[in-house]
Amino acid sequence: MIALLSGQLAYRSPEQIIVDVAGVGYRLQIPLSTFYALPDEGKVQLQIHTHVKEDAINLFGFASSAEKELFILLISVSGVGPKLAITILSHIPTTDLALALSQGDAARLTTIPGIGKKSADRLILELRDKATAYATAAQLTSADADIPPQEDYHHDAISALVNLGYKEAIARRALKNVQLAPGTPLEVILKAALQVLLK
Repeated sequence: MIALLSGQLAYRSPEQIIVDVAGVGYRLQIPLSTFYALPDEGKVQLQIHTHVKEDAINLFGFASSAEKELFILLISVSGVGPKLAITILSHIPTTDLALALSQGDAARLTTIPGIGKKSADRLILELRDKATAYATAAQLTSADADIPPQEDYHHDAISALVNLGYKEAIARRALKNVQLAPGTPLEVILKAALQVLLK
């Protein structure tokens, strides 16, 4: 089972990357928090969760061990698959997620696309104790990092929002309502667009 990968970043997008390890390209699905932490190019090292199904082996990459551990906890809950777990981690920082679970803050969890009241209650019921241990032990670290400004992130921003479950038309409308200067980093654009969508 693959648990860690170090190699050259061959491709990056808000939903997946390819890491070249000695000439072999590994495709990793990632949350947005990990995407923000990646360099534009060069060597990367990521924590890996290998998810085995009957018809496929999927690799999920994380910039921090806290993200990986929370991902594993999330998919241990009935009804929460890898795709929804990635969505959750893309919409809420690990520290905030641990606090919401430990404090029973269902209202915070239901702001995440795909999480309704029943799902939030189930997450809290099954993960509250473990999340409390994470929060009180201060084991969670932020995967956020400053990203150098780029010329045009409009296409990537739409792709990321669609991947998070929003319809393309809605994503485009949200981006139109975001008033940001040219060259604004993708991280800032996405955060601003999500604030518009969650209002």
